[in-house]
Amino acid sequence: MRKIEHIGIAVKDLVASNLLFEKIFGQPPYKEEEVASEGVKTSFFMNGPNKIELLEATNPESPIAKFLEKKGEGIHHIAFDVEDIVVEIDRLKKEGFIVLNEVPKKGADNKLVAFLHPKGTNGVLIELCQEIIE
Repeated sequence: MRKIEHIGIAVKDLVASNLLFEKIFGQPPYKEEEVASEGVKTSFFMNGPNKIELLEATNPESPIAKFLEKKGEGIHHIAFDVEDIVVEIDRLKKEGFIVLNEVPKKGADNKLVAFLHPKGTNGVLIELCQEIIE
Protein backbone atom coordinates (compact mmCIF):
# COMPACT_ATOMS: atom_id res chain seq x y z
CA MET A 1 0.00 0.00 0.00
CA ARG A 2 1.62 3.17 -1.22
CA LYS A 3 -0.55 5.93 0.28
CA ILE A 4 -4.05 6.85 1.35
CA GLU A 5 -5.92 7.26 -1.94
CA HIS A 6 -9.04 8.84 -0.41
CA ILE A 7 -11.44 8.86 2.50
CA GLY A 8 -15.03 7.91 1.65
CA ILE A 9 -17.89 9.62 3.47
CA ALA A 10 -21.47 8.31 3.27
CA VAL A 11 -24.03 11.11 2.88
CA LYS A 12 -27.82 11.21 2.62
CA ASP A 13 -27.97 14.09 0.13
CA LEU A 14 -25.09 14.54 -2.31
CA VAL A 15 -26.23 17.98 -3.51
CA ALA A 16 -26.45 19.39 0.03
CA SER A 17 -23.19 17.69 1.04
CA ASN A 18 -21.39 19.03 -2.04
CA LEU A 19 -22.42 22.56 -0.97
CA LEU A 20 -21.18 21.90 2.57
CA PHE A 21 -17.80 20.55 1.46
CA GLU A 22 -17.49 23.31 -1.14
CA LYS A 23 -17.69 25.78 1.75
CA ILE A 24 -15.14 23.78 3.75
CA PHE A 25 -12.59 23.48 0.92
CA GLY A 26 -13.38 26.72 -0.93
CA GLN A 27 -13.92 24.91 -4.22
CA PRO A 28 -16.48 22.65 -5.88
CA PRO A 29 -15.96 18.91 -6.44
CA TYR A 30 -13.65 18.18 -9.34
CA LYS A 31 -15.64 15.15 -10.41
CA GLU A 32 -19.08 13.58 -10.00
CA GLU A 33 -20.12 10.17 -11.29
CA GLU A 34 -22.53 7.34 -10.76
CA VAL A 35 -21.41 3.75 -10.23
CA ALA A 36 -24.60 1.88 -11.06
CA SER A 37 -23.16 -1.51 -10.13
CA GLU A 38 -22.69 -0.27 -6.55
CA GLY A 39 -25.92 1.76 -6.39
CA VAL A 40 -24.06 4.98 -5.61
CA LYS A 41 -23.47 8.52 -6.82
CA THR A 42 -20.13 10.02 -5.90
CA SER A 43 -18.33 13.32 -5.91
CA PHE A 44 -14.64 13.99 -5.30
CA PHE A 45 -12.92 16.92 -3.65
CA MET A 46 -9.20 17.68 -3.55
CA ASN A 47 -7.60 19.37 -0.57
CA GLY A 48 -3.89 19.67 -1.24
CA PRO A 49 -2.72 16.11 -1.96
CA ASN A 50 -5.73 14.64 -0.14
CA LYS A 51 -8.92 13.38 -1.75
CA ILE A 52 -12.39 13.07 -0.20
CA GLU A 53 -15.14 10.98 -1.82
CA LEU A 54 -18.78 11.65 -0.92
CA LEU A 55 -21.15 8.72 -1.54
CA GLU A 56 -24.95 8.84 -1.84
CA ALA A 57 -27.07 5.72 -2.29
CA THR A 58 -29.13 5.49 -5.47
CA ASN A 59 -31.23 2.55 -4.29
CA PRO A 60 -32.29 1.19 -0.90
CA GLU A 61 -30.37 -2.07 -1.34
CA SER A 62 -26.97 -0.50 -1.98
CA PRO A 63 -24.15 -0.88 0.56
CA ILE A 64 -24.25 2.88 1.21
CA ALA A 65 -28.01 2.82 1.92
CA LYS A 66 -27.48 -0.02 4.39
CA PHE A 67 -24.57 1.81 6.02
CA LEU A 68 -26.61 5.01 6.39
CA GLU A 69 -29.52 3.08 7.88
CA LYS A 70 -27.28 1.37 10.40
CA LYS A 71 -24.75 4.09 11.28
CA GLY A 72 -25.90 7.38 9.74
CA GLU A 73 -23.74 9.79 7.82
CA GLY A 74 -20.00 9.66 8.35
CA ILE A 75 -16.75 8.03 7.36
CA HIS A 76 -17.53 4.90 5.37
CA HIS A 77 -14.06 3.72 4.28
CA ILE A 78 -10.40 4.53 3.88
CA ALA A 79 -8.94 3.71 0.48
CA PHE A 80 -5.31 2.88 -0.18
CA ASP A 81 -3.50 3.13 -3.50
CA VAL A 82 -1.82 -0.13 -4.55
CA GLU A 83 0.45 -0.90 -7.46
CA ASP A 84 -1.00 -4.33 -8.27
CA ILE A 85 -4.40 -5.03 -6.74
CA VAL A 86 -4.37 -8.75 -7.59
CA VAL A 87 -1.02 -9.25 -5.87
CA GLU A 88 -2.19 -7.21 -2.88
CA ILE A 89 -5.45 -9.20 -2.56
CA ASP A 90 -3.46 -12.44 -2.59
CA ARG A 91 -0.98 -11.12 0.01
CA LEU A 92 -3.74 -9.94 2.35
CA LYS A 93 -5.68 -13.22 2.03
CA LYS A 94 -2.50 -15.09 3.01
CA GLU A 95 -2.25 -12.77 6.03
CA GLY A 96 -5.73 -13.92 7.07
CA PHE A 97 -7.84 -10.93 6.03
CA ILE A 98 -11.33 -11.44 4.63
CA VAL A 99 -11.52 -9.92 1.15
CA LEU A 100 -15.11 -9.02 0.29
CA ASN A 101 -14.56 -9.23 -3.46
CA GLU A 102 -11.61 -11.39 -4.44
CA VAL A 103 -11.88 -10.31 -8.07
CA PRO A 104 -11.29 -6.55 -8.41
CA LYS A 105 -14.20 -4.57 -9.85
CA LYS A 106 -14.47 -1.22 -11.57
CA GLY A 107 -15.09 1.56 -9.08
CA ALA A 108 -15.34 5.32 -9.27
CA ASP A 109 -12.57 7.65 -10.43
CA ASN A 110 -11.08 5.19 -12.97
CA LYS A 111 -10.06 2.62 -10.37
CA LEU A 112 -10.13 -1.13 -9.88
CA VAL A 113 -11.25 -1.76 -6.30
CA ALA A 114 -11.53 -4.48 -3.67
CA PHE A 115 -12.57 -4.27 -0.03
CA LEU A 116 -11.38 -5.87 3.21
CA HIS A 117 -14.07 -6.86 5.71
CA PRO A 118 -14.12 -4.46 8.67
CA LYS A 119 -14.41 -7.34 11.17
CA GLY A 120 -10.73 -8.06 10.55
CA THR A 121 -9.53 -4.44 10.40
CA ASN A 122 -10.64 -2.95 13.74
CA GLY A 123 -14.04 -1.98 12.34
CA VAL A 124 -12.67 0.03 9.42
CA LEU A 125 -13.74 -0.83 5.87
CA ILE A 126 -10.51 -0.81 3.82
CA GLU A 127 -10.63 -0.26 0.07
CA LEU A 128 -7.75 -1.16 -2.22
CA CYS A 129 -7.51 1.00 -5.35
CA GLN A 130 -5.47 0.57 -8.49
CA GLU A 131 -5.52 3.11 -11.30
CA ILE A 132 -6.92 1.63 -14.52
CA ILE A 133 -4.35 2.18 -17.28
CA GLU A 134 -5.89 2.01 -20.72
